[in-house]
Amino acid sequence: MKEFIEYILRYGNLNKQQIDLITSKAKEIELIKDDYFAEAGKVLKQVGFIIDGILRICYYNNKGEEITKIFIEENHLLFNLNNAPSTEYIQAATDCKLLVFSNKSWKEISDTIIDWEYIIQKITNKSLAQKLERVSPLVSQDATTRYLEFMEKYPTLVNRIPLSYIASYLGITQQSLSRIRKNIR
Repeated sequence: MKEFIEYILRYGNLNKQQIDLITSKAKEIELIKDDYFAEAGKVLKQVGFIIDGILRICYYNNKGEEITKIFIEENHLLFNLNNAPSTEYIQAATDCKLLVFSNKSWKEISDTIIDWEYIIQKITNKSLAQKLERVSPLVSQDATTRYLEFMEKYPTLVNRIPLSYIASYLGITQQSLSRIRKNIR
């Protein structure tokens, strides 16, 4: 919980009663690697904050191939802005620990804390900017360049998640990724 409160306080001020309210509405959950936080076709019924671990957002293309779109690390918030069914999966790429709030509890926090929407808007704007920077590289780049950019954007992920997820994100086979990694060592 401490991580979440510190995170929120970067974007706005809260008093002790507000922090106590937030604390009372949250619960900690664990996801085992490959568990889903959200599934395509379903509405996300909770807001999550990653305390430890890495999640990935993925989908299946029209050939049935799994495509990793983005990775989400610690200290990031997950929520459904438009309350519509998701078109993607949010899956644990590693074992994860999350703080979760039901949508009802999140609304109660929003209705009670005057600046809450403003704080969340600031977080959302920053997250969208980061997402645009990190979105999977264009296929016009060669695979080695894409991998080097991946390592630059996600320096802590390379040794924490399966190579199959990285290959999926880069749009290459796992064998190609292994060759690239061998050649740049």
